[in-house]
Amino acid sequence: MIKKTGNPDLFDYKLKKDMTERAPLAARMRPERLEDFLGQEHIIGEGTVLRRAVLEDAAVSMILWGPPGSGKTTLARIIARSTRSQFFALSAVSAGVTELREVIKKARELRSLHGQKSILFIDEIHRFNKAQQDAVLPYVESGLVTLIGATTENPSFEVNSALLSRSRVYVLKALAPEHVEKLLERAVENRERGLGNLNVKIEEDAWHFLVTQSHGDARVALNTLELAACSAPQNKSGEKNITLSIMEDSLQRRAALYDKKGEYHFDLISALHKSMRNSDPDASLYWLGRMLDGGEDPLYIARRIVRFASEDVGLADPMALLQAVAAYQAVHFIGLPEGELALAQAAAYMALAEKSNSLYTAMTEVKKEIRQSPGLPVPLHIRNAVTGLMREQGYGKGYKYAHDFEDHYAVMECLPEALKGRQFISYGKEGWEKQASERIVKKREKLESSRPEKSVSREDRIDRKAASEKRKLSE
Repeated sequence: MIKKTGNPDLFDYKLKKDMTERAPLAARMRPERLEDFLGQEHIIGEGTVLRRAVLEDAAVSMILWGPPGSGKTTLARIIARSTRSQFFALSAVSAGVTELREVIKKARELRSLHGQKSILFIDEIHRFNKAQQDAVLPYVESGLVTLIGATTENPSFEVNSALLSRSRVYVLKALAPEHVEKLLERAVENRERGLGNLNVKIEEDAWHFLVTQSHGDARVALNTLELAACSAPQNKSGEKNITLSIMEDSLQRRAALYDKKGEYHFDLISALHKSMRNSDPDASLYWLGRMLDGGEDPLYIARRIVRFASEDVGLADPMALLQAVAAYQAVHFIGLPEGELALAQAAAYMALAEKSNSLYTAMTEVKKEIRQSPGLPVPLHIRNAVTGLMREQGYGKGYKYAHDFEDHYAVMECLPEALKGRQFISYGKEGWEKQASERIVKKREKLESSRPEKSVSREDRIDRKAASEKRKLSE
């Protein structure tokens, strides 16, 4: 359905007045001037580019990205009013290409007949598919309409690059408590559009609860206030006293701000990973709780913890991988809510464990080497001689069985000839890895001393000596 606003005439005045009276409080109290708009000073405050563009009637296409109730729709309407543009509103939830064509037709008529500009506001533009977004593009590019899209999702993921490149992206923030409080005060006092005629009295703890628990969402705050005012009993003096219990009952529980495929998904898993990496068990449990509260797939979280166990703990504490896999199996076996403690145990263990990324960096170097020199042959002595022909070709010749030697170690090259002496792992100094590295260093020294000096180039000797000195210094 298309919503069009312009200068109302006498015929639609009564309809507009009737709709205003029946609209929710948040819609009735919507500011209509920049001077009354609260919050978002970083994009619309004095001296900002956007404010100057609006005041000079030079607004460009833009995407307003921010949480619910931060003022995206209100700001779009104020821009249209301030720039003397016709305002067309489409909801991406219900509108399609047919409704878009109707808007374009009317925008053409307004431009050709009256020279009036048009603003096309698309609410929840992230819900438009690629084809629908492509349909908007030509009219934005030609300047027939100025697009203002509103989205709670990261435009980088949800809006196609062609449309993004023709629009400015403005990031709105959740309203600060003082802004929410100001909006509520206006609503309580306003007799024409607010609750001023209801003689509402709000107890201090109920007021504080609403301001803080609306979490910067103006729509939630105002509509909760209206519900509380309507449900509060009226005393003998005609006052409607709103207590904390009435406010709590009116607000109920606000849905967690989380999208399992969008920005919040990536932000929270990043926060969990980085908190565990930085050995902060409290933050790790908090971000884990946020993801579970938002409805994230617990097995997805478990898989990421398994990855973390090898990437960031690794050889410093090999038990970490066992903990992570056990948590995955526990969640898979018993599900939620019982399995959340297994995830909590794994996340806390990862945070408390000694850290090392030696495996991660080593595998990065291995992959790089394989890309640079693919297909290096396996040394003959460690090939498996399963036929007589292979034995004749030297397969397995010179192989040394490690268990036949002291410390279960045979002085023998296992890398390809071209990679002799190459060390991919740089061992850390924590936990089990430190002990293991001390053992492997001794074995490497035996291998180094066994290599014929004449077979090593001067450059290789210099490189190996430098590497050995560097290792000694690090120890």
